[in-house]
Amino acid sequence: MDLSRRQFLYASGACVAAGAPFCGAALAADPKYPARPIEMIVPWGPGGGADQLARQVGKLAEPMLGQGMPVVNVPGGTGATGMAKLLAAPADGYSAAIYIADAHALLAGPNPRWQLSDITPAAVMIQAPSFIFVAQDSRFKTWADFEKEARANPSKLKVATLGFDSVDDFSLSYLAGKGIKVVQVPFSKPSERYISILGGHADALYEQAGDVGSFLNSKQMRPLLVFGKERFPDFKDIPCTYELGYQVALPQFRAVVLRAGTPAAALADFDQVMGKVAASAEYKKFLKDQIADPNSYLPASQSSAFLTQQLAEMKALAKPS
Repeated sequence: MDLSRRQFLYASGACVAAGAPFCGAALAADPKYPARPIEMIVPWGPGGGADQLARQVGKLAEPMLGQGMPVVNVPGGTGATGMAKLLAAPADGYSAAIYIADAHALLAGPNPRWQLSDITPAAVMIQAPSFIFVAQDSRFKTWADFEKEARANPSKLKVATLGFDSVDDFSLSYLAGKGIKVVQVPFSKPSERYISILGGHADALYEQAGDVGSFLNSKQMRPLLVFGKERFPDFKDIPCTYELGYQVALPQFRAVVLRAGTPAAALADFDQVMGKVAASAEYKKFLKDQIADPNSYLPASQSSAFLTQQLAEMKALAKPS
């Protein structure tokens, strides 16, 4: 284990998990799970897509669980601070976290502070492509306009992103390798990132459509490009990366994870509830409102393979060009 990961696990309290096997055994034998509220950790601030998902899942899951699912926002470190809180909790099924593609991207770096083996995916709840957006009155009418200027004036155009070593970074770095070089302007707070293109602080925004749905509906923003293998049904006139010859299409996903070592009985119960949430009419409407793939949901049995594949693609894009 490298030093940074050892320090992370120690700081998170995972090194004191000597009591976890006892807690796990007790839980596995307890037919009353959950016997108390299940904390839902959001490793991001309030108001963003991860927070919205947590609150929607909690609202729908609580009656099914017969217990509360309080949401706790723990922003910082592109999700690392919230993940530290999850890994500090006992592996007993009473702490879960919203785990998104940008936090997953940290594992593609040279010294990740946790590994995929430290968590147990319980469900993938949202999958949605990312876009390049501009303000409604932007001088860039099409992606071709934006690409032409980016090629003519390398590293001049500014694109608002979550930050470096994120999915945003990987995707834009790929385009840079193809001659479309822009300057990333990181904004850790979603609200600041969204309005950056409206106030002229950035020329474009890398984001998912659902997160800026209100701006799209009010005609304050419009998309230029979708990162995908095919055009997105809601924006049929917008070109996708693959049709333009750019083989980059990392989706933004949002999953729910537990600590590795969570008893199988607790995971099975949790998985069942997530499946019922995803199948509900209210959640399907939520996905539609989020402009996400209506077939986003993956159960625990498929989530691990999905995260493994996503990480492999991220590592490939993270390699120096």
